[in-house]
Amino acid sequence: MASDAEPGRRRRCCAQDTPDVPKGPDCPGDSDGPRRGSLCERHCAAINNVQGDLGELGCHLHRPRVPPAMSTPSCCQQHSEEVCESCVVKTTLTAENAVEANKLSNNYKFGFKKWKSHVTARPWEDRSEIVKELYSDLNVIRGSGGSTLTCGNVLYLLLFGWWLSLLYVLVAAAMFVTVIGAPYGWLCWDLAGYFLWPFGKVIQKVEVTKSHQACKAGAGESSALLGGPTPRRWRPQCWASSGYWHRASTAVWLSLGYPVLALAHGLVCVTAWLLIVLIPVAKLSARATSRVLLLPPERVLIRRLKMTEVPLEGEVILCCYRAANPYYYKYAVDGINVFAVNLLPLVLVTLVLGYADSPNHLTGSAIKFTLALLSIMPLSYYIGMAIASISAQSNFAVGAVVNATFGSITELTFYITALIKGSREGNRCYAEVVKSALTGTLVGCVLFVPGLCMVIGGIRHQEQRFNSRSAGVSSALLFLSVGGVFAPTLFSKVYGKLVCGECHNVTQNPLGHYLCHNCHFDLMDNNGTLYYSHVQPLVYTVSILLPAAYLIGLFFTLKTHTHIYDIHVSDCHMPGHHHSAVVHWSRWRALVILLLSTLCMSACADLATEHISPILTNSTISQYFIGVTVLAMVPELPEIVNGIQFALQNNLSLSIEIGNCIAVQVCMLQIPILVLFTIFYPTNFTLVFSDLHVYASMFSVVLMNYIFMDGKCDYFQGTVLVMVYFILLAVYFFAPSPSGC
Repeated sequence: MASDAEPGRRRRCCAQDTPDVPKGPDCPGDSDGPRRGSLCERHCAAINNVQGDLGELGCHLHRPRVPPAMSTPSCCQQHSEEVCESCVVKTTLTAENAVEANKLSNNYKFGFKKWKSHVTARPWEDRSEIVKELYSDLNVIRGSGGSTLTCGNVLYLLLFGWWLSLLYVLVAAAMFVTVIGAPYGWLCWDLAGYFLWPFGKVIQKVEVTKSHQACKAGAGESSALLGGPTPRRWRPQCWASSGYWHRASTAVWLSLGYPVLALAHGLVCVTAWLLIVLIPVAKLSARATSRVLLLPPERVLIRRLKMTEVPLEGEVILCCYRAANPYYYKYAVDGINVFAVNLLPLVLVTLVLGYADSPNHLTGSAIKFTLALLSIMPLSYYIGMAIASISAQSNFAVGAVVNATFGSITELTFYITALIKGSREGNRCYAEVVKSALTGTLVGCVLFVPGLCMVIGGIRHQEQRFNSRSAGVSSALLFLSVGGVFAPTLFSKVYGKLVCGECHNVTQNPLGHYLCHNCHFDLMDNNGTLYYSHVQPLVYTVSILLPAAYLIGLFFTLKTHTHIYDIHVSDCHMPGHHHSAVVHWSRWRALVILLLSTLCMSACADLATEHISPILTNSTISQYFIGVTVLAMVPELPEIVNGIQFALQNNLSLSIEIGNCIAVQVCMLQIPILVLFTIFYPTNFTLVFSDLHVYASMFSVVLMNYIFMDGKCDYFQGTVLVMVYFILLAVYFFAPSPSGC
């Protein structure tokens, strides 16, 4: 990454600034200009080390201006001289359009949500062949499809092929019984063989102007590409292709045969879509239901392909080679990842089951709590996507307000709902669970998120570098925030009175040793003088200072010291790129989705807190462990996935910033908001944590700063962070439940 610039001197992004950078591909757009050995390649590799998104976006570096005779026209010549100077002294990342450039710029802004996915539709020509295959229809014939005997195709045969083929045979028999439905009977008979093993076969729509023309086709009709005889239904059933018999046959088919097969294909389509890797099977079933089964039988041809590239005559409706594709985890619908699409019905099931079955007649509290917790994951994704879309299409002020308002809405919704329920029931256990969740989020985002990204990124890259200065800002704020959050706890340990529930004299001597249980520091001694006169004012003071420090950090990184990121995102375009941006979600659509997702999040959080009480009461697992694991990390899963994607593209800076920003927001925004909430709605929440929370948090922050000192890391350092995190989880697992639970 970038290093500090010397005073009075201008710094340029050169290959010498980033040592040990592997060679990359040539910079696009430089083919017509003079080449400088491998300098251009090293420029591209250096930028790739800073911003992994260049693997998809392409790299473009603004260089110093040279005489026109020696340079080709660049986008730098199309802008003002000020823009050119900033391009020279900073690493320039090229986006596809202005909206994507704004999103990339927001990723490097402190306090803004880091988002990996595109908020605009990528140009088709810029996508890889693998991604193009995911979005292509199953009507493309390849010259040589290779062997069709693959594991995915065999899986299709075992899951769907055999019973779908059998169903077609039964429907064909029913059509033959009706006599007038015999043409569709022959169609179903042919489709039974097709759906048993559809791979390497083609379904073609042919144009038949006259019924007798089809009858004249000989039994040995074939083509250079298609092998096998003409389907039998074309010859003896030509009488049913016109007039009254055709209309009667269609009526019988639509009333008896088509509904059964459409229902079966619908089941196959939904099942295959939910399995994700079998989405080609879902496309196959959907296209068969909407196209093939609605065509007249005489216009459907089913043949097996030969290994040749002679074009077909007529429209190809279906041509499938593989039933499974492992790359479908990249598939998106209107910009929404397929996992988030598949989990969206879970939200509806959770809300309907949770509020319609209040007495728990259908399911128990454990199932409802699990469903409510799982529903938070897709809602967190939609909230993140909406925030990124609004910020990318708006100015800085609007983006900052949206990120500050809704950036922590997922966690705050659950915490506030749990505190309200605990206050109504007079149960202090809810407040302890909230404290455990806060600590778990802090520890997880400091240790687990960056550690996991280092491990996964280290598998592909031997050593990863990141901007130590930008990470140092977050680390300094973490030190400040942890000290401020736990200051009331340390104050209570010093001045509080130790109270124990039960004590036993071990030596039977009044002056001997006593063994005490359930000991804690009492802050309410002498009618709460210590708490109300000393601890509570300290809590309010800390709750004011921490957000103020957060605002100072924003001003420092976004206004006065923006150069520490050494990033300039340009919306200049490469040859062949489109300047117009087709956004997935407009501002108004993103705002509506953001509000609806927030409402659904509130409802799911209410259901989770409603049904967590039996789990806390009857579970043998410590409430500490439930709070620091399930309640803390499940809402952060979309952020963890974003961090992993950045790390895989050698952009560890953003992976680290994701965890650091969440941890800073927990201490500097979420906790002060909870303290402010208790002023207007009294709850059992006090900013006094257990010793375990204090030690775990402080140790995690110190270890993270030690690992991040040199600005580079590998999978071993990531393994250390992950192992320390699991050790802390083991401590929480075997720890006794907190007092009040």
